[in-house]
Formats: sequence, C-alpha cells, structure tokens
Amino acid sequence: MEHLAQRYQQHISELNRRVADVLQREQLAGLVIHSGQPHRQFLDDMNYPFKVNPHFKAWLPVIDNPNCWLLVNGVDKPTLIFFRPVDFWHKVADLPDIFWTECFNIKFLEKADQVAPFLPADIERWAYIGEHIDVADVLGFKLRNPEAVMNYMHYHRATKTAYELVCMRRANQIAVQGHKAAKTAFYNGASEFEIQQSYLAAIGQGEEEVPYNSIIALNENAAILHYTALEHQSPIQRHSFLIDAGASYFGYAADITRTYAFSKNRFDELIVAMDKLQLELVDMLRPGASFTDIHIANHQKVAQVLIDFEFALGDPQDLIAHGITSVFFPHGLGHMLGLQVHDMGGYLHDERGTHIAPPEAHPFLRCTRTLEANHVVTIEPGLYIIDSLLAEIKADQRHQLVNWQTVDAFRPFGGIRIEDNVVVHQDRNENMTRECGLID
Repeated sequence: MEHLAQRYQQHISELNRRVADVLQREQLAGLVIHSGQPHRQFLDDMNYPFKVNPHFKAWLPVIDNPNCWLLVNGVDKPTLIFFRPVDFWHKVADLPDIFWTECFNIKFLEKADQVAPFLPADIERWAYIGEHIDVADVLGFKLRNPEAVMNYMHYHRATKTAYELVCMRRANQIAVQGHKAAKTAFYNGASEFEIQQSYLAAIGQGEEEVPYNSIIALNENAAILHYTALEHQSPIQRHSFLIDAGASYFGYAADITRTYAFSKNRFDELIVAMDKLQLELVDMLRPGASFTDIHIANHQKVAQVLIDFEFALGDPQDLIAHGITSVFFPHGLGHMLGLQVHDMGGYLHDERGTHIAPPEAHPFLRCTRTLEANHVVTIEPGLYIIDSLLAEIKADQRHQLVNWQTVDAFRPFGGIRIEDNVVVHQDRNENMTRECGLID
C-alpha cells in the first residue's frame, strides 16, 4: 500500500496539471465534480445500484458513496465534500482514513440538498462535471460539462498514470482467478448460472461490483455477442464455453474473454488458431500505430483462418471485399480500457475533440486512436456462427463463397472470442492478462 500511495500522489499531481492547463485555456476558475446521485426505481421506494461518475473516481477510489463533490482548480489542494448523513436505514460511509486522504481537504456533508454553502462563491466561473444537470441548475452553475473541457479530459484519460496501471494490473490479477475457477466449473459439468457463481466467489466481488455483466455462454449461446441470460440447467451435450468477465480494483476495470472446447476436436484446433492470431495482433501494438489499421489487419488474418478451416472459398481479399469476414467477425477488435470498460477517448484525434469515425465498412469499431505509450486497450478477435448474419449471405450470390457444411458442423459450438488487456509501452507491450497467469 505504501508503494501505491506514492504512485497515487504522482497521479494527483498529473490530474492537477491537466486541470490547470484546461482551465487556463478556457478561462475558468475550477471544476466541481459530482460523484452522482441514486436513481429511484419507477413506482418504488428502492434505488437502482449506484454507479459513480467516472470523472469523480479518476481522482479517488470512492465508488459507492453518492452525493459527494470535488472542487479542483489545479493549483490549490483539492477539496472533497464527503457525504455522511445521519441515517439508521442504510450503512453510512466510513470516515475516510486511507492513503488518498492526505491529498484532499475533506469537509463533511450531512444533508445532500444542503451542499450550496460548501461550493465556491463565484460559482459562475466554475464548471459542473456530472450527469445531474437539474441539480447543477438549482445550484446556479452556468457551465455544465463544457465540451472543450470534456474533450480535453477524455483525450488525456487514455494515457494512464503509474498509479492507474497498478490498479489495472490488480484488476487483471483478480479477474484471472475468476476465469480459472470458471474454467474448472465448466469441465466439471456446471450450468451457466453455476459457472457465474464460481466466478464471483473466486474474485470476491458481487454482481454490482464487477465492471460489467458477465457473459457466461455454453454451446450455441457463445454466438450471442452480449449473452447474459445464464441458463440454470446444464446442456445435455457440452460442446464449448465462452466467458467474457472482468473485475474491478479501486474503480478500474479488467475485461477478459476466453473460449474452451469440452473435447479435443476440430473446434479446439480453431481456438488454437485464433489464439495464435490474437497474439500476432498484440505484437502489432506500438506507439504511433493506428488502431484502425490493426483492426483491418485482423480481417486479413480472420479471412485466412476461414480458408484454412474450410469455412469459405477464395482468397482473403475477396472474402473481405464481399463482407464475408464481417459476418463471421462483426464487432470491433477492441477498445480503450480504464475507469470504464469502454473507456472514453477512443475516437479522439486530439485534445480539442477532433473526431475520427470508424471506417464505413467497420461501424462497430470502438477505437480509431493513434496509439501512444501508456495507452491500455483490449485486443479481442472473434469468429462466430451467427445465423441472422449468415442468412444475408445465403440470400445472394455470396453464398457460393461459404462452405455451408462447415458452418453446420461448427454451429453447436457457437463461437470464439479471445481477449487480453494490454499496456502499450514505449519499447514493448505488457499483456497484463497473460502476465497475470491466464495463458490459455
């Protein structure tokens, strides 16, 4: 923890530097960052699970306490307005006493609607950062999430500090333990629901603590990209298992996917081929590389796999030109990762907010950045049997390019996705997922 505390102080210094820079540019006095408020369920007296503003947790790992506020101007010691109500219905947040507290002037707020006296007197020169615009209006903020400030912060958020990398490595370590437990549960005959319980128990996090809903898919369910149904009954025949599941540490996310065959068969060989392909793509990451170019290179590699395993006929360029690879691999190669699973800034060319749209042929690509040192991205190629997409090919002349017998043979397995979390360094790539022990 002492090592983390030192890195954290450097992290706060960097955030202060960024704030000072953007405030000078935009002629602002400071930023007031709201942790957020609970959302009440419709026609009920209970709230939805609280999700903190990512701009707030960028400063400190308080992720479960609504109605908190940060006052930052890049020069003075940041002020934390920490919500501690008098409440016998719910657990009140503990008094903060951890490595990060010395970096803030801490004031305590007992009633959420009485924050106004804690805010700056010249509030018209401060910008509100958060989702509750109605609250900002009541408090008198004229500037709410100004575009220039948001673009600046989102662009620079892609470059991780040493503290953030420590947190993300730890998130990967936690998630890897869960993946190993889930793999064992699969081979022991567990249902999707039971595998999910094994995963959560191994990482020690609940369903509301993990950064996203786990995808636990057996057999044909692995072809559903965002499958979250979790069947309670085990299938009669066990063919394959795809798990896309992460973990959190101090608000930072891990996002990892693996696919397994129940038996040593042709599908298992396809997994091995996709794993090799994935590692080749990881090797292409470097400062100055275009993520879009790496995504397009993946289509070249997927096309060759389709030919090698007799899914398709022709040469790779023909399969790409006719959209065959996009049917078997319809999503993007990966995305920025950090405070959010799909972290902000993936489409930004510069800190002014210049947007780089994905190519027309690849609309679901989530990152078009030119990579820099200390960027963290996921690399997640896939290959799926998705009948709704295949039906479009079957209905036109492109059906001649597909070996439908092979498609039918692989349909019970659903699909494959392999995903690692990678830090781009100046002179190397750090595959956090594999270096934390998830080799296969």
